[in-house]
Amino acid sequence: MNETWAQISDLAFEAALAGYVMALVCYAIELASTRGSDAGQIASAGSARDSAHGGTSTLTRTGGSGPADRDQIGTLARPLAPWGVRFGRAAVVVTVVGAAANVISVVARGLAVGRLPLGNMYEFVSVICAVTTICWLIVLARTGARTLGTFVMLPVVILALVAGTRLYVPAAPVVPALNSYWKWIHVTTIAISSSILLVSGAASVLYLIRGRLERRQSAGQRDAAATVTRPRSLLGVLPSTATLDRIAYRTAIVGFPLFTFAVIAGALWAEVAWGRYWGWDPKETCAFVTWVLYAAYLHARSTAGWRGRRAAWICVLGFVSMLFNLFFINMVVSGLHSYAGLN
Repeated sequence: MNETWAQISDLAFEAALAGYVMALVCYAIELASTRGSDAGQIASAGSARDSAHGGTSTLTRTGGSGPADRDQIGTLARPLAPWGVRFGRAAVVVTVVGAAANVISVVARGLAVGRLPLGNMYEFVSVICAVTTICWLIVLARTGARTLGTFVMLPVVILALVAGTRLYVPAAPVVPALNSYWKWIHVTTIAISSSILLVSGAASVLYLIRGRLERRQSAGQRDAAATVTRPRSLLGVLPSTATLDRIAYRTAIVGFPLFTFAVIAGALWAEVAWGRYWGWDPKETCAFVTWVLYAAYLHARSTAGWRGRRAAWICVLGFVSMLFNLFFINMVVSGLHSYAGLN
């Protein structure tokens, strides 16, 4: 074992955890700042009305009025982004830095032990955090749904905190039961698919929140005094229900087949290691429940009568089952998978 690479891995993971926490705080600040966004929108609307009715707007400049100043009029005329938006942009930058540090930590861990770094729960959760964050950045680049970041990074931060404190084990060789080529197939695919399905579940959670706010706003519009600012502010920054539904569905389409293959590969590995394909071990049982829920979600999503909230609730149940498997099963329940490095 290479101690230098092991130390680099630990330091990189600590940097990744710090980056994830900072990113979560910045995402949350952007989301919370929307409570005051209505005032800015009203002020902007008032300025637009003044201009439309013949009003004049002035541009205050400092310095002289030379050609250089005239060239900068276009730049000066553009208002600064709201402070919440600036926090959101900073969150994306910090997320990228955290993901890069997480990847460095995983690679360094592999170099330290001379194997694929998936031999215990610390390494497994570290990989899940990295893949989930990378998946989130891909979704963000394709959709621009930055306010989803709070709901994606929250489980990532929790997982990283648990991995760095409760699940951490020093770099070391794996137990004999893990010395199989099925390890590379099963554990890798289960980590990638679980990460993708976590993004799908977070999108469904936000879909339900957005839908609830829209219904509250519709009910409040019956009375002019009932149009409170909080639902309107959140509705102004959250992605549309159509966008959230599309993110949840498309990520589930990618993650579910991988998860299915991972479960099958795990059964094949179990036959090699323990002489049976399936034994209803607590982790196997929870994985099966998760598989059924996501299969039901995809089926419901393609059925007209179950689209929308009903399908989203099924996806949320799958999301909860996935987190339950990652936390409770691995940290509390003992079973054949207890070799993961905690129990």
